[in-house]
Order: sequence, then C-alpha cells, then structure tokens
Amino acid sequence: MEDYRNRITITPGKRGGKPCIRNMRITVYDVLGWLASGMSETEIMEDYPELTQEDIRACLAFAADRERHLVALS
Repeated sequence: MEDYRNRITITPGKRGGKPCIRNMRITVYDVLGWLASGMSETEIMEDYPELTQEDIRACLAFAADRERHLVALS
C-alpha cells in the first residue's frame, strides 16, 4: 500500500483543518463514517466517482496509524 501521507492532506481552513483526501473536500471521517454505516468500497466509489480504492484504503491506514499513536500515549 502506498503511504497514506501521499493521499491525506490537511489544509488550514478547509473543512475545519480536518484530514481530507487529495485536497478534496471529502474528509477521512466522511469515508470512515460511510464504511461504519455499512457502505462497501464499491458503493462509496459509485456515489463519489472521484474517490479510488486507494483513497479509501488510505483513510483506513490513517485511522489505524492515529489509533496506534493514541494508544501509545495512554
């Protein structure tokens, strides 16, 4: 898997500084929410054709990395 840092961007002022996918207005949290609600990767890409499977996987990698860091701080 390509390093998620090549796909996830954080721009002050865009979507409140939340991590977005490739400078779009779609946040990592949007994608994670869709997955958590039961949408498949295919359904997400059908609804948002600008997203790729690599974008969705980058969101998961970002979340996993963030969780790993939060646990380490506890």
